[in-house]
Amino acid sequence: MSSAPPTLYVAAAVIHDGRGRLLLVRKRDTRAFMQAGGKIEPGETPEAALRRELGEELGCLPRRLRYLGEYLAPAANEPGHRLHAHLFQVELDAAPQPGAEIDTLCWVTPAQAQRLALAPLTRDQVLPLMERLEVDAAV
Repeated sequence: MSSAPPTLYVAAAVIHDGRGRLLLVRKRDTRAFMQAGGKIEPGETPEAALRRELGEELGCLPRRLRYLGEYLAPAANEPGHRLHAHLFQVELDAAPQPGAEIDTLCWVTPAQAQRLALAPLTRDQVLPLMERLEVDAAV
């Protein structure tokens, strides 16, 4: 009988610019692009964790948060682990800048994102979700 893989609890931000582009980040010494965010510390709420992580990683804070739900996916940077992610749609209070362990920050359309190495959560959950969230950019 096999046991479930160890689970990492994270809070992650779905940040889009209203023009069909999604903000993705890549952490230093990793390959996969993903949402900004990170692990939830003991005793911390998902919202508090996301606020802390966005301040550290992007140098800005959420002006508005909308809870999108909980999603499971294999972890991109911790082999043999899975993520239990609390996703939030986020509007930032300032232009994001790479900080903390962030090596690269980029705005991409879903089509452009498909050409990148993506974390499983981003590829399998966030991109399909963004299509439902995004207002038609042509309007």
